[in-house]
Amino acid sequence: MFAFRHMKHRAKKWEPVFDIKRCDNIKLKRAVVSHFALPALAAAMTALLVPLVAGAQPAVPPPNVALDSAVYVEHTSMQGGEPVHMLEPAGQLAHGARVVTLVSWFRLGGSGGFTVTNTLPRSLHYQLSANGDEQVSVDGGKSWGHLGTLQIGARLASPEDVTHVRWRISEAEALAGSGRMTYSGLVR
Repeated sequence: MFAFRHMKHRAKKWEPVFDIKRCDNIKLKRAVVSHFALPALAAAMTALLVPLVAGAQPAVPPPNVALDSAVYVEHTSMQGGEPVHMLEPAGQLAHGARVVTLVSWFRLGGSGGFTVTNTLPRSLHYQLSANGDEQVSVDGGKSWGHLGTLQIGARLASPEDVTHVRWRISEAEALAGSGRMTYSGLVR
């Protein structure tokens, strides 16, 4: 057994210099920690402590989210004198048809909240969202707001001007693991 006393540079290679007189396991372990692991341990501890001392949060992985969407056509029929609304998966869409888009999200990992953004097809006039907490864009996703507050030039934007819809999913909502949003529109 031997203990490392120090390291010397010999022939462009670091080689240990041994002290054979002090050869117990404790000194060997202490020497290995002091010569090899201490600088790395100090660097690791500094990397962990500096952000905490500065008041920053340690890095948290962003949420990993999968999205799925489905489009349905709304049909209305009369039953017993009352209108009945039914949704059927969209096949072919006709001018004036009312469609409902269902956007589902699934959190696969990570933590924190996230934003779900859906681009409206040019052939669809936006009508409304089921939640009412969505934000819309009328300029291709450059600026966002609630319908009735956005302007195009000097006029208020109308539902027909909407190009994108987005929903902010809070951290608390994301903890549920999945969710759905729906919005409706008319085929142009």
